[in-house]
Amino acid sequence: MKMKNRSLLLLALASLTLLAGCASLQSMLKKAFKQPRLTFKSARLSQASLADATIDLVYQLENPNPLGLSLASVDYAFFVEDKQVVAGTPAKGINIAANGSSELVFPANVKFADIVSVVQTFLNKDSARYKAQGTLGVQTPLGVLRFPLEHEGTFEVPKIPQVQFESPRISNVTLQGATVEFPLTVKNRNSFPLPVSGISGALKVAGSNVGDLSTGDLGLIEPGSTRQLTLPLKINFLSAAAAANALRSGGNAQVKLDGRLVSGGQNVPLDVSQLLNFRR
Repeated sequence: MKMKNRSLLLLALASLTLLAGCASLQSMLKKAFKQPRLTFKSARLSQASLADATIDLVYQLENPNPLGLSLASVDYAFFVEDKQVVAGTPAKGINIAANGSSELVFPANVKFADIVSVVQTFLNKDSARYKAQGTLGVQTPLGVLRFPLEHEGTFEVPKIPQVQFESPRISNVTLQGATVEFPLTVKNRNSFPLPVSGISGALKVAGSNVGDLSTGDLGLIEPGSTRQLTLPLKINFLSAAAAANALRSGGNAQVKLDGRLVSGGQNVPLDVSQLLNFRR
């Protein structure tokens, strides 16, 4: 019986010694461990069209410790004009190197039709408000540390490209009609590339319907750049008497395009009206 009591006492003493050692080690670890730092770096548009935009919020996580850390959890929400939109997060388990830093990207896709009932109204704005909120959990030797994700700002709303005609050129004039080449310029007024799937619509010259114009897919137009193209159109004088008089004599005539521009699947009305000089 005495032997059994002694064994229990030794086991208890060993356990207390181990616990004391762990507590001491934990205390030393707390003193040696340096707090990681999470800072907001930037907000950027990774892609945009007249239908939607993807906004990346970029954070920098710095690890000043000689041991690597990892991302344990992410709770994140993103709002535009006070309406929550779909937001992505960095993958859990991302490693933050010892004595290093990692860039964490939080993408959010904003579909403008989810923000307003009339997209064109939204596209008339210069900027839109956004707000990000949530928490980031980082796995450390001391457990999971949580950092707040809070940021507010604005992003540039995509602008509808500027579309205008240059002086048309008349060729192949006959008694029945003429072929007219309509030079068209499309300018991207944004600070980011914008896809334009096409421009099409009904054309009037001097008030007469003369036919339809279509550009086809214009692809991605770089920021601030202009895409120039020439659209030929055969005009029948019998069905466009007012246009026939203007084209036979040359000179000035009113040109009006009533159509649409497509970008990212979004159709926006396009109304271009200019007084142009027709060249022979």
